[in-house]
Amino acid sequence: MKKKVIVVAIDFSDCSINAFEHALTIAKRSDSDLKMIWVNKAAQERSVALRDPEEAIRDAKQTFEEMIRQFQPQLPKGTISYVIKDGKVYREIVRLAQDEKAFLIVVGTHGSSGFEEFWIGSNAQKIVSAATCPVITIRGGVNIKRDLTRIILPLDSTPETRQKVATTALLAKYFDAEIIVLPLYSTQVETVRLMIKKYSEQISKYLKENNIHYKVVPLEVEGNITDATIEYALKVEANLISIMTEQEKATKNLWLGAYAQQMVNHSPIPVMSIHSTEYMRSL
Repeated sequence: MKKKVIVVAIDFSDCSINAFEHALTIAKRSDSDLKMIWVNKAAQERSVALRDPEEAIRDAKQTFEEMIRQFQPQLPKGTISYVIKDGKVYREIVRLAQDEKAFLIVVGTHGSSGFEEFWIGSNAQKIVSAATCPVITIRGGVNIKRDLTRIILPLDSTPETRQKVATTALLAKYFDAEIIVLPLYSTQVETVRLMIKKYSEQISKYLKENNIHYKVVPLEVEGNITDATIEYALKVEANLISIMTEQEKATKNLWLGAYAQQMVNHSPIPVMSIHSTEYMRSL
């Protein structure tokens, strides 16, 4: 059976190294291989302000080899490797994940380096939007425990809200982590509230049958559901929030952008974004 692969976007900033170390922790628990990717924008843009592409590639290879020497002993059941590509950053990262049939992409949401300033930060949202596999985004400066102990699973009234459960449960099982199911009640419309309650009950049944530690905490939300979710996650010291990339929008919050985009941009806690193409057929 082919081993699972985790793809990590690297621009050699502190932000991307932090993301790499989170990915390494998941790889250890899931017996996965870890594949790092750096996209050499200098080869495409060749302006006088950019470094010589060949010099940049030499430095990147040297840094990658040093990382492998340092971190490979921490992954005894998997391998750490790297690839260097030319092209559009987000496209190359997504293409590699597709080619490798990766089950996860991990990326920092901003960063700067001597290689290409801010390329991860400017591409993180594009990676989330284009990837077919789940994507974990980690903001720069986040100093959070890498072992997953508590995962927040917010629920809204969309049918797609349930489709993130299978992957979230898999990660929880790897770490023996607790999932907090967080039904978000942002309206008093009874039919909507009953739908959210129904989804919560279905998910609880699934988690119980799969021996996942969980609890359900209904949350009444008067303002922005992103802010409410983050506030609760911080309160309980969660270290992952699992969301769908398609979420319901409150009309008064439309000018702030979609719930998922707000979460990726603003959460101080790592966020796992999952597209609605991943169907949870057990529900």
